[in-house]
Amino acid sequence: MATASNTKLNISPMADRVVIAPLEETEEMRGGLYIPDTAKEKPQQGTVVAVGPGRMNDDGDRIPMEVSTGDRVLYGKYAGTEVSLDGDDYLIVKESDVLAVL
Repeated sequence: MATASNTKLNISPMADRVVIAPLEETEEMRGGLYIPDTAKEKPQQGTVVAVGPGRMNDDGDRIPMEVSTGDRVLYGKYAGTEVSLDGDDYLIVKESDVLAVL
């Protein structure tokens, strides 16, 4: 997985979608044991790299997003859609799939 970088991502998520760069898991556990890629759990933390404008309510008013670019967030283990752009991996999730801002 890719880590967050300072390069500008050329993507604009729609409505209440958020693009997250998942943080890499470390290669070793506390005991110094090597963990192969096939045994690693999916990361649940990442950095927000792009945010949509927010969803519309029934009256046609836009509801602003609670997360912003640069926030470090926790998200559900199986949330969103994984995409690869310019050789980096990203996750596109709905704002409601973001569990917390760190």
